[in-house]
Amino acid sequence: MTRFDADTPADRRKLFADAVTAHRNRGSQFLTVEAEPPRETLEFGESTEDAADAENADGDADEDADEEPAVPPWVQFAEKTFNLDCTDEELDRLHALLDDYPEFRVDARESPEEAEGTNVRISARSDANRLADFLDHVFTDVYDRDEDYRAWVTQI
Repeated sequence: MTRFDADTPADRRKLFADAVTAHRNRGSQFLTVEAEPPRETLEFGESTEDAADAENADGDADEDADEEPAVPPWVQFAEKTFNLDCTDEELDRLHALLDDYPEFRVDARESPEEAEGTNVRISARSDANRLADFLDHVFTDVYDRDEDYRAWVTQI
C-alpha cells in the first residue's frame, strides 16, 4: 500500500478494501483505522485542547478545560473480527447498522466498570469490499462522522 488516508466515500472504501487485502496478504496481527477529528475541532493544526490552554493562559476560565479531549474513533480488524469501542448511543446505532449486514455477528461485548463505554467484537466473514463498506458505515452511521470525514489506516 502506498496511501494511508482518504476523505471521500469511494476513496475510503477503496482504501479500506486495500488495507484488508494487505492485512490478509501480510498475515499481520491486525489492521487499525482511525477517523480524523472533525474539522471544527481543529484550529490551524492545533487541537481544541491546545486552543483552550491558550485561552486559559489569558486568565479566562474554561469549563471544559478539565475534560480530556475525545479520542478519535478507531476500528481494528483481525482474523475476521472487528473490534471497536462504543458509547451506549453508538452501540444502539451499531446494532441498527448490523441489521444491514446479517452475515456479521456480535461475538462479545465488554463494559468494564472503569470504562465509559463498551468494547464490541464482531465476527465478519466476507470479502474485502463488503468489509470496507461496513467499516465506512461504522464511521458515518455509528460514530456520526460527516460524509467527507478523513480516515487513516494507521497500522497494517
